[in-house]
Amino acid sequence: MKNATRCVSLSEEERYGAVSTPIYQTATFRQPTSTEFGEYDYSRSGNPTRTELEKKLAELERAEHAFAFSSGMSALSAIVKLLTTGDEILAGSNLYGGSIRLLERLPRLGINVRYVDTTDPQNVVEALSSRTRMLLIETPTNPFQRVSDIGVLADISHANGVLLVVDNTMLSPCLQNPITHGADIVYHSGTKFLSGHSDVTAGAVIVKDANIAKEIAFVQNAEGTALAPFDSWLLLRGIKTLDLRVEKQCSNALKVAEFLSSHPAVTNIYHPAFADEKARRIHESQASGGGSVIAFTTDDAEFSRRIVEATRLCSIAVSFGSVNSTISLPCYMSHASIPAELRGELAPPRDLIRISVGIENVDDVIEDLREAIRIASGSNVVAIGKAVGE
Repeated sequence: MKNATRCVSLSEEERYGAVSTPIYQTATFRQPTSTEFGEYDYSRSGNPTRTELEKKLAELERAEHAFAFSSGMSALSAIVKLLTTGDEILAGSNLYGGSIRLLERLPRLGINVRYVDTTDPQNVVEALSSRTRMLLIETPTNPFQRVSDIGVLADISHANGVLLVVDNTMLSPCLQNPITHGADIVYHSGTKFLSGHSDVTAGAVIVKDANIAKEIAFVQNAEGTALAPFDSWLLLRGIKTLDLRVEKQCSNALKVAEFLSSHPAVTNIYHPAFADEKARRIHESQASGGGSVIAFTTDDAEFSRRIVEATRLCSIAVSFGSVNSTISLPCYMSHASIPAELRGELAPPRDLIRISVGIENVDDVIEDLREAIRIASGSNVVAIGKAVGE
């Protein structure tokens, strides 16, 4: 089946013939006897609504095992618990700020973390040590949209006994399936594209190895971080329109990016379609679209702030992937949690603006940005552009 069909189909026939998965809003289940357990006993350990969601996630990511968590960060937390004292993580140098915040707590547990630019595989080869057990990447990255070669990094990782973990949140499984390119583990913030409506916080971990799946399942159950039944149902409902939404958002984003790239006030634009030839070639070999997130700079932090605050259609908000277009300053918002000692190395610049393009009429989004830039710069936009080096 194609992705559009996978998104809307039920993984199996519902027992009463319902065409929409029921919400099993229950904490516990009646058992056949005092010494026998049925398929479900307690919703922390398993729930039919969550099971349907997890089957759908595994199907979309072309894997055998999936686990739904209460947030993307609880999903990542479960993944790093595969490691133990003395192990090491190599992490991409352009990760989401919340991921870096979590990783920076691991040294107190005896797990070392180092950051490396994974867009060049040779950097990874040179950074590997005898302690390295996990390579953690985003591709494209948030917010700079940098591209890493999943297949090459998988080969390097596996040759050195290292697990390759890919955060696939930026594209969704409708555009990229890292496991088919060799990744061991994929995770998502389900709050973003999977939900698509900014109405549920969720996370997902998808794995291909049964032993790793058992470890993730243990953490999910033991820590009680599994997604609740109603939230599971909301995510299932969002996934039904995932392919449709992503297609429209990608189309809109390209038009917005083209507008920004030609505007004299914009100094740099970041989106896979506007990357250099090598990065575009790699991205197109492993993904079927560029996503709907765009970042750009103006070389003037105050000017960028005025642009963001002058928008009317684009809401100022963290997160991305929703049907509504949003705009933000990552340095102050999504990446503000990067520890102070790492901000110079890992934080985005203060003038960087990130836009998540929604499903609105794209002409309205472009006009909103055009007007915001005009208001932020005054009447002489061309002069502003020249002032920042265009």
